[in-house]
Amino acid sequence: MANIIIMGAGIGGMPAAYELRELLPPEHKITVVSAVDYFQFVPSNPWVAVGWRKRDDIVLKIAPLLERKGIAFVPRAVTTIDAEARRLTLEGGDSLDYDYLVITTGPKLSFDEVPGAGPHGGHTHSVCTVTHAEAFWAEYQDFLKNPGPVVIGAMPMASCFGPAYEFAFILDADLRKRKLRHLVPITFVTSEPYIGHLGLGGVGDSKSMMESEMRGHDMKWITNARTTRVEDGKMFVTQVDELGNVYKEHEVPFKLSMMLPAFKGVDAVAAVPGLCNPRGFVLIDEHQRSKAWPNIFAAGVCVAIPPVEVTPVPTGAPKTGYMIETMVTAITHNIADEIAGRPVQAKATWNAICLADMGDTGAAFVALPQIPPRNVNWFKKGKWVHLAKIAFEKYFIRKMKTGNSEPVYEKYVLKLLGIVRLK
Repeated sequence: MANIIIMGAGIGGMPAAYELRELLPPEHKITVVSAVDYFQFVPSNPWVAVGWRKRDDIVLKIAPLLERKGIAFVPRAVTTIDAEARRLTLEGGDSLDYDYLVITTGPKLSFDEVPGAGPHGGHTHSVCTVTHAEAFWAEYQDFLKNPGPVVIGAMPMASCFGPAYEFAFILDADLRKRKLRHLVPITFVTSEPYIGHLGLGGVGDSKSMMESEMRGHDMKWITNARTTRVEDGKMFVTQVDELGNVYKEHEVPFKLSMMLPAFKGVDAVAAVPGLCNPRGFVLIDEHQRSKAWPNIFAAGVCVAIPPVEVTPVPTGAPKTGYMIETMVTAITHNIADEIAGRPVQAKATWNAICLADMGDTGAAFVALPQIPPRNVNWFKKGKWVHLAKIAFEKYFIRKMKTGNSEPVYEKYVLKLLGIVRLK
């Protein structure tokens, strides 16, 4: 009997548990370990921040979902991983042994890299978790009574830029519905070298299209932005040129701000000798296995992926939903093959596919492969993306409720994008 532990119960961890349960005979034990006892559909957090969704709309209690499928659940944080002994130590001192470990923890949110940043004692908000989104919504209520400037964007070393763009346009749409947009100057501050870079070196015509959208929505922007510190109502930004030399110093005023932080690996993972790169992301081979510990697999944001290109202010490469889905599928099939005594063969498809909501419209992009030059380099805007994002949310949450293991991107999203591209 094999004992498999999955660390993390998010968009990677929950599907991994369902897929493994479907692939493996019942005598093999699957356990999910998570620091929180709920699943949250992270792509909907920008909607929570403006009141378009409530917490209960996108959050599910994990235990009953997994128990129905014969999967054990432990709602405790992992404090240490002993890779040699194949053992996890949990908060409180208990331990769990494993034969295979699947790491799908997501990132550590590194707010502390910019003094004064973050929702925990700092002056900026985040939409990285549902709790952070709720904190923005709570402050937004007072803001609406006395509006003022807003700053939205991404810090140096950030790698997930899509939600920043989404949130800027969602907030713009909400303020227009409230007839308050004329009272709220919006500035987009990003470490990207240009608008629409997205950590991918641009996709199709994303630069000119996103710049046009921002102009059309009366947003100003600062690119190549090295945010150095944040004070109450002030963001200090050093803008550099293409060679990294200081071009201009900015002191950007705000009454409300949402800035995506840089990511690092979670502490317990980052501390394992030989497992990670200097920022704590797991180093893997082509089969999603650790290069140092072949019985450890990893998927999602916790995986080490090199930047697409060197930028004046450091940026990382995003890990989009389709990429995470294919990582998880590769892991589950490789573990099943190892247990059955077969050689591992499955590989993830490291392509970038994203549906980004923009309030009342949206943008879709496809980068195949993620690193240029590409076979497909496509970016398109339309109201259909907004509707597709809503449909994707409803479908994925239902998938988690029912324990469905089918790959949603391959079954639905790729077909939808294929139809749209042919029009």
